[in-house]
Amino acid sequence: MTLVSVRCCVVLNTRLDLDRICAARRVIDPVFLDTPLFRCEALGRALGCAVSIKLETANPVRSFKARGTEVVADRLSGQGRRAVVCASAGNLGWALGWSGRRHDLDVTVVASRRAPAAKLDRIRASGAVLEVVDGDFDLARERAADIARRRGVRLVEDSLDIETCEGAATIGLELVRQAPPLDAVLIALGGGAMATGVGYVLKALAPGAEMICVQPHGAPAMTRSWQERRVVTTDSTDTIADGVAGRRPIPVVLDDLLAVADDAVLVEEASIVAGMRMLLQHAGLVVEPSAALGVAAVLEDPDRFAGRHVVTVICGSNVDLDDYHRWVRPDPLR
Repeated sequence: MTLVSVRCCVVLNTRLDLDRICAARRVIDPVFLDTPLFRCEALGRALGCAVSIKLETANPVRSFKARGTEVVADRLSGQGRRAVVCASAGNLGWALGWSGRRHDLDVTVVASRRAPAAKLDRIRASGAVLEVVDGDFDLARERAADIARRRGVRLVEDSLDIETCEGAATIGLELVRQAPPLDAVLIALGGGAMATGVGYVLKALAPGAEMICVQPHGAPAMTRSWQERRVVTTDSTDTIADGVAGRRPIPVVLDDLLAVADDAVLVEEASIVAGMRMLLQHAGLVVEPSAALGVAAVLEDPDRFAGRHVVTVICGSNVDLDDYHRWVRPDPLR
């Protein structure tokens, strides 16, 4: 890939840096780079706009997360570190296990017992040590931090650690090269690594593209925080989109998001399920709920996107197949 050389004169007040993002491509295993991006005409006809799909599941860990863990693992290996721990809803843990094995790191992953069994099985299969806690992702974060303190090892915190954001930002470099002109890019919003990373690159190199974050009504903390320009926490989450189900936004990540996102919207569970079904029917893709958030956003506000070129990032396909079949069959929520 020839890196984009045109720079926008807009000064972005964030933690991210375009030169570091470009450098990240040199340490990420090529198997995770230059993922397919294609215009899906059948999906576009169904949604009433031109739709391009950026397929971040066509890699060994079936999600975008390894772009960040590759940067983390390379840096730790260069520092002579040999152990690392993280909390994960599933995808980060598998990705860190994969990158850790490549860089000879001992990886411990803490996950919620509520995480899909398929994701937990894949973390174990990666060679990572898996610790399961009763409670949600935020409780897993607390446990991982405790392990890091007691063992004196590096704690990887998705979205807080800048490597995870700048690794994810390499998606943005590819979008700018592969998909012009871009009218809108729809990004699943969880902790914020992908949203801040891709958003930063778009604002720097393709400022005419609208960067829209999408989150479920059942897990709205980051979206509410963006809307109110302050950290808003929630007591619980209630969504099938487990990959974005956080309750406690990280303040510095919110600051970055405020600088790069044009909008943040919430969608209903029924729209997420409909989006999963449409991606299967029109694009032949089996995706996890978080990956259908972009399609859900178009379904709920079609007039906003009519006649525009929309890119949706398919961020993960690690889904329990029993759950998936139950969701995508006709009228699954009745």
